[in-house]
Amino acid sequence: MKFLIASDIHGSAYYCELLLKAFETEKADRLILLGDILYHGPRNDLPKDYAPKKVIEMLNPLRDKILCVRGNCEAEVDQMVLEFPVLADYAVLPVSDKIMYMTHGHKWGPQNLPPLCKGDILINGHTHVPKCEDNGSFIYMNCGSVSIPKENSPHSFMTLENGEFLWKNIETNEVYNKFKV
Repeated sequence: MKFLIASDIHGSAYYCELLLKAFETEKADRLILLGDILYHGPRNDLPKDYAPKKVIEMLNPLRDKILCVRGNCEAEVDQMVLEFPVLADYAVLPVSDKIMYMTHGHKWGPQNLPPLCKGDILINGHTHVPKCEDNGSFIYMNCGSVSIPKENSPHSFMTLENGEFLWKNIETNEVYNKFKV
């Protein structure tokens, strides 16, 4: 099974459209969204083509293919318009003989660890900065941001297939990092 992992769309119809094109091009089976789907939040500038209602229209038809966790910009009103669950604080998936613990990153992150076993993977969005760090007892990954990247990182997403994670630039589809479990 192939997963496309993304975070921090922040209501950008432009980048949501690029994300859905990547989902189609990658022929991924599921789209994992790590929160902050519709709103930009008070600390971020408006992203390109800020149109949360368009993002809703683009994502709802894929409701059976989306696995989503709650970001710090999600609210109960978002669940009223999105046709897939968006309010879970975390999700867990097996990857080889380890687990991938997925959360937005505003509650659980490298400084406030969820329950992990040695070698498990913690994956977040939230900081808008892509990462892949082996911390000895766990592996920390961040897929970066679809619409508002920070620290000169590209607009990005990740894929996971056959135990291999690839970080890709959403505008060029170029791989700029990889990790094999």
